[in-house]
Amino acid sequence: MSQPHKQDPHLPVLLRETLEVFEGKDLKVFFEGTVGAGGHARAILEAHPEIERYLACDRDPRALALAKERLASWGKKVEWIHGPFAELESFLEEKKIDSIDGFLIDVGVSSMQFDEADRGFSFRADAPLDMRMDQTGPLTAEMLVNELPEVELARILYEYGEEYRSRVIAKALVAARKKKRIRTTMDLCHVVEKVIPRGKVHAATKTFQALRIAVNDELGQLKAGLDAAVAALKPGGRLAVITFHSLEDRIVKWKLREEEGLKIITKKPIPPSAEERRKNPRSRSAKLRAAEKVEVV
Repeated sequence: MSQPHKQDPHLPVLLRETLEVFEGKDLKVFFEGTVGAGGHARAILEAHPEIERYLACDRDPRALALAKERLASWGKKVEWIHGPFAELESFLEEKKIDSIDGFLIDVGVSSMQFDEADRGFSFRADAPLDMRMDQTGPLTAEMLVNELPEVELARILYEYGEEYRSRVIAKALVAARKKKRIRTTMDLCHVVEKVIPRGKVHAATKTFQALRIAVNDELGQLKAGLDAAVAALKPGGRLAVITFHSLEDRIVKWKLREEEGLKIITKKPIPPSAEERRKNPRSRSAKLRAAEKVEVV
């Protein structure tokens, strides 16, 4: 199978639209939940010279190392945090920060992670079946497909991958692992391709998405991170969230709607422009939602 198409991992998604969310706001303390390669951070720091502390958080040590290089010119203004953004409350407590003025999450897996074949996120290259955003974590996709009961595997594929053929795939995985442990991305692909007919989208797309979400507890982390962000924002502070599939977007939409102390800025989710989709095809499913913290009377 051919190697994955290499795309510039430094292209921040919905950058102009994200900057517009924070335009005109006085940002002294800013928290970015997934700093990635530092593209959003660079633009926000340039647009807001008043920022005193920029907390750059990421679960992926490789991403943090790259961002540190790219943001080195801002010196100590940028503070680095290795860990999940869901732990925002403890990070702020550790750094003796009471509240924040701005919060940004770019949810899900990054282009860098997709393009690093050894991470196991992509079905386009043979690699260990890993899928951990933080490779110090204990759980891998290999463990899930080889050790979970069939019913639990089917549940994960259905709930996290929205895969309506989840039971068929789970049954095939259990049968295959009895003969030989499923260790690589190609091992997994071959099992799925035998039971799912070919179509416009690769047969294993939803399976990979589901396993990745489960390994990294992405939806649970998103819910906890949003709760922590709303609690930490100052009145007048803003949060922006970029999602890449319906499961994430649904969580953000209902959180912003139901939270009493928030005023929604984006009445509808903002998609990438046609120009951005052309330049960066991976941005096509992205959506931006934003809200402002208000005083609850």
